[in-house]
Amino acid sequence: MSETTAASVLTPERLAGAYTYTSYRQMIDELLAQGRTTGQNQSEALLHYAKLNEQRMSRIDKTIQLLPEVQAELQRLQGRYVWLVLTEGWCGDAAQIVPALEAIAQASQGKLTSHYLLRDENLDLMDRYLTGGGRSIPKLIILQADTLTEVATWGPRPAPAQELFQSLKDQQVPYEEFVTQLHGWYAKDKTRSTQQEILGLLQRLA
Repeated sequence: MSETTAASVLTPERLAGAYTYTSYRQMIDELLAQGRTTGQNQSEALLHYAKLNEQRMSRIDKTIQLLPEVQAELQRLQGRYVWLVLTEGWCGDAAQIVPALEAIAQASQGKLTSHYLLRDENLDLMDRYLTGGGRSIPKLIILQADTLTEVATWGPRPAPAQELFQSLKDQQVPYEEFVTQLHGWYAKDKTRSTQQEILGLLQRLA
């Protein structure tokens, strides 16, 4: 656990400017309606994946079932925390994971308040949370609600997905097959691995 004397990760003003999940989804929808996505890269390929990602998020929002042990741990949680997520609308991993993070926050009865920042608009913050030297997202940063000091971090993927990602990358699998295999894994997993790993974080907070 971080000491309360540690520096805040960000200012209250910057946090106040973050998206809620509802406004994050609305912003993505509005951009897609304009034939755009988040960030500077507006290629047709990335826009195609952004559209698929919107569908993935909507599907998970409607079908996700929180694990009983996650719900029980949320009941035991005593403190209040900020659930800060670095993400982008074009990111396939974010589409599979962010709805699960939001569902957990929503089930916390106000103990966890979710806030979303776009990676490419917050690179100074992103660069404090690199994965293997890369700006991999989504990245969850858990902060003390009163001091905005860091308590724990997680991301960009649950361990089995990260292992698959690295294996496919090492094999230099063509991108389309790479994406198909990774999202196939997510579809079969149904957010369970993400929930199990977040459960571990919650147990540390209790």
